[in-house]
Amino acid sequence: MLLTIETTHRPATDLGFLLHKNPDRLHEKSLAFGRAVMCFPQADDDRCRFALAVEVDPIALVRSKGSGVSLHDHYVNDRPYAASSFLSVAIARALNTAFAGRSKHRQALAETPIPLQATVVPLAARGQEDLAERLFGPLGYAVSTETHLLDPELPDWGASPYITLQLTATLKLRDLLTHLYVLVPVLDNSKHYYVDDDEVEKLVAKGEGWLDQHPERDFIVNRALKRRRRLVREALARLSESEPEEEAGLSERQAEAEALLERPIRLNDLRLRKVVDTLAAAGARRVVDLGCGEGRLLRELLAVKQFEEIVGVDTALRALERAEQRLKLDRMPARQVARLKLLHGALTYRDRRLEGYDAAALVEVIEHIDLDRHPALERAVFAIMAPPLVVVTTPNREYNALFEGMAPGSLRHGDHRFEWTRAEFQTWGRDVAERFGYGIGFEGIGEAHPDLGAPTQMAVFKRAVP
Repeated sequence: MLLTIETTHRPATDLGFLLHKNPDRLHEKSLAFGRAVMCFPQADDDRCRFALAVEVDPIALVRSKGSGVSLHDHYVNDRPYAASSFLSVAIARALNTAFAGRSKHRQALAETPIPLQATVVPLAARGQEDLAERLFGPLGYAVSTETHLLDPELPDWGASPYITLQLTATLKLRDLLTHLYVLVPVLDNSKHYYVDDDEVEKLVAKGEGWLDQHPERDFIVNRALKRRRRLVREALARLSESEPEEEAGLSERQAEAEALLERPIRLNDLRLRKVVDTLAAAGARRVVDLGCGEGRLLRELLAVKQFEEIVGVDTALRALERAEQRLKLDRMPARQVARLKLLHGALTYRDRRLEGYDAAALVEVIEHIDLDRHPALERAVFAIMAPPLVVVTTPNREYNALFEGMAPGSLRHGDHRFEWTRAEFQTWGRDVAERFGYGIGFEGIGEAHPDLGAPTQMAVFKRAVP
């Protein structure tokens, strides 16, 4: 199988810097199933062409375990010849720096769209004749395909499922490699390895910024995950949680309205200080802020040296970008940056990156999640992450009557799915604690009214460490 990438960007030889490959040399990379051989058939200022040939060892393929194909397919297959998931793995391993969008000497160029043309041959395209166009066309490519006959000397036998695929577009090299990585196995409708939860993580990560809006999203996810229903449901749900730009703007305006409402009593400052003090008093050193938003709690946590590792997670990329700006990560000392990590992820699905931490905080988060999704949230936090300490805050609906200008029955934030009374919150908390083996305590945050309680209510879940 062969992949070529060429550009007419001047000087075209900069493609070598982007790929981290010297055009004057032959490059090889050993792979678990064979090897990748790379070279530059043409390299001058006007045009530069890179070639990646993947050689699959048929004997290693037969002997491999967990290949995801039947015993018969081990011996009778097109895997050593046709572009497939083997090519995707080769892209990720042999071109890992370019795949990640990094370039030691040309980083500005790595972030710049340039004219690129990619050719893959032979490529199995199993399905409708226009499948390649349906997958790559919406991403801005000019798509050209050539269908190959089963036997050129016997044309009556008809066409084979193999094509030569040519893609032309002006885009970042990283994006081209990502699209090929995800979509080549989708065209082939096969993967040479077992598909499990890790594959969901890879698909969501590599599909970030394009897959959620792709008109063939469901088709792509089903094929990429080999139609494993649980994995498909999880991936689609996580992709659907990407926040559209216009909704992000609306959410920000709603958050400003809520902040304005609570500002006279300095509720947000009190809330953050109480959460930080609770985490510190429990001795937590590695903390996850679930639903970190624009990073207000993260900023407070960074100010306390006790917290050695701080992770912020949010479903909205826009919020993470704002957090990065608010925290001034580009100007932060390296020692501080090393303590902080921002992750894009869902709160209602297993995320192995979040396991093993001392504590988790959900500050004004649960009321933004539909009640029918709470069981998934509870399982993800209390059963899978399962930190020894979980701190949850949420508005006290009873206190809303004291906010000046707030209409009766309305909620503090336009995105709130609900707001609980103290009794409702305590019922929920005790049920969760009992089901997942935690002890629980409740506190109010802010000056409490004798009848209506405090404006914010907090639950602290604690579980003894074995």
